[in-house]
Amino acid sequence: MLDLHHIFAVQKRALFFLLALCALGWGLTSYQSVFAGIAIGAFFGTYNFWILVRRMEKFDRSISEGKKIGSLGSALRFGSGVAAVAIAISLPNYFHLISTVIGLMIPYVFLFVERIVSHVRNH
Repeated sequence: MLDLHHIFAVQKRALFFLLALCALGWGLTSYQSVFAGIAIGAFFGTYNFWILVRRMEKFDRSISEGKKIGSLGSALRFGSGVAAVAIAISLPNYFHLISTVIGLMIPYVFLFVERIVSHVRNH
């Protein structure tokens, strides 16, 4: 699980960098709703990843103790994604819907890239 916590720490750093880029894009370009959508999507995506890390830790603890295995929180993560999209739909002047959906997937893209870099470093 230590590796998963390290990955999440890297994810948080990447999120802060992305949010800074979104703030610059929001302030310096005419695409404010696009950058706001990416920012809110990335925020909710990172929240979903945090939920997954917590549930995986609980899952691992249950397995090692021989207890009943609970769920990994898919409904909560799905609900969080729906909440991000609902915000974008209800406030279309401020958040671009497609950018919000793209932002939801950004933490998983970061995870994929980080795993590729880690694999290349170790082999």
